[in-house]
Amino acid sequence: MAKAQNLPIPIGVGVVLNMENYVGEMGLNCISMALSDFYAANSHYKTRIQINPRDSKGDVVGAAAAALDLLKNVEVEAIIGPLSSVQAKFMINLGHKAQVPTITFSATSPSLSSIRSPYFVLTSLNDSSQVEAISAIIQAFKWREVVLIYMENEFGEGVIPFLTDALEQVNAHVPYRSVIPPLATDDQIVAELYKLMSMPTRVFVIHMLTNLASRIFTKAKELGMMSEDYAWIVTDGIMNELSSIDPSVIGSMLGVIGIKPYVPKTKELDNFTIRYKKTLQKKNPTALTPDLNIFGLWAYDSAIALAMAVEKGRLTNPRFKKQNVSINSTDLEALGVSINGLRIIQALSNTSFTGLSGNFVLIDGQLQSPPYQILNVIGPGARVIGYWTKESGIVKELNFKSKYTKTYSSFGSIIWPGDRTSPPKGWVIPTNGKKLRIGVPNYDAVAGDVTIVANRSQFVDFTLPFTESGVSMVVPIKDYKSKNAWVFLKPLTWELWLTSFCSFVFLGFLIWILEHRINEDFRGPPWHQVGMIFWFAFSTMVFSNKREIEQDNSNQNEEG
Repeated sequence: MAKAQNLPIPIGVGVVLNMENYVGEMGLNCISMALSDFYAANSHYKTRIQINPRDSKGDVVGAAAAALDLLKNVEVEAIIGPLSSVQAKFMINLGHKAQVPTITFSATSPSLSSIRSPYFVLTSLNDSSQVEAISAIIQAFKWREVVLIYMENEFGEGVIPFLTDALEQVNAHVPYRSVIPPLATDDQIVAELYKLMSMPTRVFVIHMLTNLASRIFTKAKELGMMSEDYAWIVTDGIMNELSSIDPSVIGSMLGVIGIKPYVPKTKELDNFTIRYKKTLQKKNPTALTPDLNIFGLWAYDSAIALAMAVEKGRLTNPRFKKQNVSINSTDLEALGVSINGLRIIQALSNTSFTGLSGNFVLIDGQLQSPPYQILNVIGPGARVIGYWTKESGIVKELNFKSKYTKTYSSFGSIIWPGDRTSPPKGWVIPTNGKKLRIGVPNYDAVAGDVTIVANRSQFVDFTLPFTESGVSMVVPIKDYKSKNAWVFLKPLTWELWLTSFCSFVFLGFLIWILEHRINEDFRGPPWHQVGMIFWFAFSTMVFSNKREIEQDNSNQNEEG
């Protein structure tokens, strides 16, 4: 009896992955190895996670059916998976209803961050976390226009608004967005590439899955777009799986720049990588073993974090609280509610430790972004040419004390498309115009007031207008100017006349004061003296004064 009480408590955990995909197979192997390593090092723990793998078949219905089976029939305490963001959305809602944590290590759509479920944990990096690193590369080379090429699905479209905003912050414009369907034919890809060739912009940022990206680079190589003047930048979705791409395709990607999360090199990582390859070779000795990538490391660390949370949550024996439902209820209505789900999510939401992928820090249920490596595709692989951090920007060596830099001098040596060492300027003279023809009855240029409308802009180019836009009219001018004989008086205003009159009257009065005591002409009755003052003032205005004045001061006043 006592021996039974000392046995570890089994905790059922579901794993929903696409087993036909190498990332799904890698994730399941890494989860199994993580739990084996963890409990080997912590044999005294009172809990043991038992995984229950299910195949999602690579679609939403298969993932939903697998999750529903795990919640209803197995009553698991947590679910790890699925691979894609579309599948994860529905599973998160199922987990929320059953109060069972859903942990995904490979879904990267920014839309997942908007899901307000307390039972969702994202242990992969949101795609929007890389947009600042990409915009920093664009800013370093002073490119002003960038064409975005992305896949027409949620994975491709989710990050585009964030990337566009980040480019606008560094004064880089997006003149065109090239949207490629997931099942595009070779003819469709070639037609779109020809359209890009006819544009002046030569800087392209690609965000899509590796299978479609491989076909685009192969066709771009055939069309001569992997030559000088071109600059290609790929997101971490491609760089994380570069080792899985066919070597012939990598040969077409010479000069491509890409980014991916920085993973520090440690002895633990080296030992695990060796053990991982040996494990796969034992299972299938004849199969080619793809290199371990970041998704496998996140799967390993996710399993470790969950095992730590299960032990920390001090779980009781697993059990679900059944719902009171009728016989005719659907499977969704009949889902029970986990008693231990809240304890697990509380312990898991703020977990931090040093894992195989580096500092594994969960804050509010989301993995925090590490620095990014900037790589240059050369030969069969890629070479690190720099790093990007939020604190220091682009640096050659990872040093968190470096000052923030924005220039391409912070990069190591780069090989560009066309085996060039100097960075492309990012644009060329457009080739989509018509050739100028002289001596033929068709016009090639028009100078005049031509209205610019959207339909016309598809056939011709317009220069900047040389006059202000708007409605203008030519009408005769109506002349309101007077042409009578007194027009010469118009400059003389009434204020000027009044001022002149007052000044002469004042001058006459001043001379009268100086002369009337000694000059008889300024004596007599009062009316005579007043008349003399006005007469003297008027005569001064019109003609030269002939009366004699005897005071020297009067002469000075008259002359002044």
